[in-house]
Amino acid sequence: MLLDLNHGSGAVYGRLDHGREGAVAVTARVNAAIDAALLARHRRQTPRDYLGGSRVGEPCARKLVYEITHAPKDRDFDADILRVFDAGHQFEALSIRWLRLAGFDLRDRGPDSGQIGFVAAGGKLRGHADGVIVAGPEVGIGWPALWEHKALGQKSWTDLVKRGLRLSKPIYFAQVQLYMAYLELEVALLTALNRDTLALHHEAVPFDAADAQRLSDHAVDILRAADAGELPPRVAQAADFYLCRLCPYATRFWETPA
Repeated sequence: MLLDLNHGSGAVYGRLDHGREGAVAVTARVNAAIDAALLARHRRQTPRDYLGGSRVGEPCARKLVYEITHAPKDRDFDADILRVFDAGHQFEALSIRWLRLAGFDLRDRGPDSGQIGFVAAGGKLRGHADGVIVAGPEVGIGWPALWEHKALGQKSWTDLVKRGLRLSKPIYFAQVQLYMAYLELEVALLTALNRDTLALHHEAVPFDAADAQRLSDHAVDILRAADAGELPPRVAQAADFYLCRLCPYATRFWETPA
């Protein structure tokens, strides 16, 4: 069969369905297949059997106990969020490539080719760093330095640039403090990539021993509560508290006696 591609024939190369309705239908079918694959992959993942260092700064201690003990969720991640997670990994790889091109000796794997990280509290507290910069250009930071990467939307990125990591992203701030403590590093370089514009923001975060000790003690308290089957006090007094609105454990949280 030959297609008549002459001018005025009405044939459009590559188009199977004509018009907007056809395009919408194809989009829906392809997206449904992608979403199903992402959700299936997510469900196959083995839940963590430890408290992640990136989670210790979470303000709701009860939520962390639910996570560690694998309490059933009201709802799980949807495909939209899983796509954002996947994109974050790709943005991180891009930032690593750019930094290395600029002369930064960034190591994202240890000598055994595994992730750089730490294990503490008998294996119940663990952290996996994005990398360590062991040498690089003179930018006012002493090497080696912990390197952490975050890919953020415009609003979140702008807030970080304006207010700094401690105030804008306290969970991330806690993460880098805990990682510096266990990896024995004196400074961290946070790289934040704007997902909308690809603009980069870098912040040097010095190690704070007092903060790190407080976070380590908090992690131990969470682990003890989980082992004992105890629930920490509620972080809020009402279900409309902003932290509870999108929490996957909100129903369980408020149905459980205080």
